[in-house]
Amino acid sequence: MRWDDLRQSSNVEDVRSSSGGGGLKLGLGGTLLALAASYFFGVDPRLILGLMNSVPSTQQAPAAHYGTPQDEQGRFIAAVLGETEDAWSGIFQSEGGTYVPPKLVLYRNQYPSACGSANSAVGPFYCPLDRKIYLDLGFFQQLTNEFQAPGQFAEAYVLAHEVGHHVQNLLGILPKVHAAQERASEAQANALSVKLELQADCFAGVWARYADETKHILEDGDVDSALRAAAAVGDDNLQKRSRGYVVPETFTHGTSAERVGWFKRGLQGGSISSCDTFSAPT
Repeated sequence: MRWDDLRQSSNVEDVRSSSGGGGLKLGLGGTLLALAASYFFGVDPRLILGLMNSVPSTQQAPAAHYGTPQDEQGRFIAAVLGETEDAWSGIFQSEGGTYVPPKLVLYRNQYPSACGSANSAVGPFYCPLDRKIYLDLGFFQQLTNEFQAPGQFAEAYVLAHEVGHHVQNLLGILPKVHAAQERASEAQANALSVKLELQADCFAGVWARYADETKHILEDGDVDSALRAAAAVGDDNLQKRSRGYVVPETFTHGTSAERVGWFKRGLQGGSISSCDTFSAPT
């Protein structure tokens, strides 16, 4: 992935040097066990892993470094974030809107967020309450070693997916779906969650196309790298690894094939309208 010439975003809060004390470090094995338990008992896995969406954290946040990080990995992720800002600003402007970028919090092990205590076991996530993306860069090592999905563009896809949730928030999709989930049955709420996640995958594809058309960021093998990452985190793959079989009605993110398919659709379509997962057939 070509990123050296990309603008590096300053919308970064880097607390890696001061976070991490007492954090819950489960690793992939522990995470899969927690996910399996959540599927079995019908509980949102974020509750088991300590991420309470509706309960603001009371922990005191450690001191942060604001602006572009100075280390190589931090600069790379800031460059990807900067390119999402430029791409979505252009896309929103073309449709008569204004894009307000999210903040990215880089932490280690554990960190308080407006959506509860973020921890590395949960993986990257977007909190709509404070409009921030929370990322422990150690997740990328797991993506390489345990999911066999290495590559910088795989990492870029992960961040672009979370930015996709922010785009959903700005468009009013996220709060509307969350409200619908509160009135729905568990199966219906899970189905809505899948549609949200697949749309975020599609938005990641839209970003990739726009960024490549304007900045020529893609190199040979980059798209395949992102597709491997998308497939690795499909519900069917995670459930097979954790319990040996799948229970489709408990899916919350979509199958590996669906995640790959919707990323491709965004990459090919290149527009917000090409990502209407809510009108697509099941």
